[in-house]
Amino acid sequence: MKPPRILIFTSAHLCRNPRVVKEATTLGAAGFDVTVLTVSTHERFERFDRELLRGAPFRRVTLDYSLNSWRMRTADIAQRTSTWLARKLNRHLHIESPQALGPAHALLARALREPADLTIVHTEIPIWAACSLIREGRRVAVDVEDWYSEDLLYRDRLARPLRLLRDSEAFSLRNAVYSSATSQSMADALTRSLACPPPIVIRNTFPLQAKSRLDRPTDGKPPRFIWFSQTVGPGRGLELFLAAWSRTRQPSQLYLLGDERPGYRDKLMELLPAHRRSDLRFLPIVTPAQLPVRLAEFDLGLALEPRWPLNRDVTISNKIFQYMNAGLAVVATTTAGQREVMEAAPDCGLLVKANHTTALAAQLDEVLASPARLRAMQQASRRAAEQMFCWEREEPRLIAAVNQALRPS
Repeated sequence: MKPPRILIFTSAHLCRNPRVVKEATTLGAAGFDVTVLTVSTHERFERFDRELLRGAPFRRVTLDYSLNSWRMRTADIAQRTSTWLARKLNRHLHIESPQALGPAHALLARALREPADLTIVHTEIPIWAACSLIREGRRVAVDVEDWYSEDLLYRDRLARPLRLLRDSEAFSLRNAVYSSATSQSMADALTRSLACPPPIVIRNTFPLQAKSRLDRPTDGKPPRFIWFSQTVGPGRGLELFLAAWSRTRQPSQLYLLGDERPGYRDKLMELLPAHRRSDLRFLPIVTPAQLPVRLAEFDLGLALEPRWPLNRDVTISNKIFQYMNAGLAVVATTTAGQREVMEAAPDCGLLVKANHTTALAAQLDEVLASPARLRAMQQASRRAAEQMFCWEREEPRLIAAVNQALRPS
């Protein structure tokens, strides 16, 4: 008998959507016939994606705009132009269209051509497309890694079809064979707001990495903070943290890893006194395979999520789990999602209020002044990853949900 066919549908590069890779790998290894449908738009990210696919137990099909041919260059220009126009109409005339999110109709058409016994949708366009797939009689599951209608800064929301997104989230979550969310806080908020069945909680943890910070001996150098994201830019809590960190008396260094927004480095440097600017350093983005090893070179990981927009408050960022996995002490802000993690593992670091500058500086100094306390936090962090917060703990819930969804109704 042929294994059930699972279509995992995303509109992001695999290297920028690790949850999809983990899900596809788990289900492929469990014996399902897994296909990931995605889009390719950047040559560098396409190279990262191909690296992720080596030996993977699933196949990928793409709507590929990254090919260097006149036909695809023309298609890419046409797609980008239509998206630009859709966003202008949304911003100025309040005319909403899924095209404002990207190649929505093209991706939906490709999904409809792909046979599947179960389709699992991720990211904005697939959640919009899920409404059509459900109406076509497809079995659809919805994974809400982010609450898209409640995300992004105010200026970025102006061009987004928020009503369309919210209606799509409500319909798909109410009619999915199952839905999942990254935290209990998000699951509860979605249920209250959208009157949908409660999503199951599948945390966005990572497979337990072999080497951690604990495998590297202490060297007597100043402790090193690390913060990473795909983009180093505003709205990530960095400005508030720098206000406190610049007041610390104990020596330390701060590293920011990711693609920098133009001009943002200079803005951060201006927030620091001259004698601290050499302690702030920038690192280029690395591949997903390189990131765990890179993180283990540092001492403290920063999860500085703000409480607005709502999505940032209720989700749990990838960062906090990757820091634990790498054996770093964690400095996390008091969002609802991050409180879930830090209250379950209170010895792994600090739960802080970033806008309390003087108090935060004092908290940081206490840890920086005590190598023994810092080491104990790192040990507790890695222990929490091993015992609670690793992907191996989430896989059984995912497989059980998929098996249940595939049972005859």
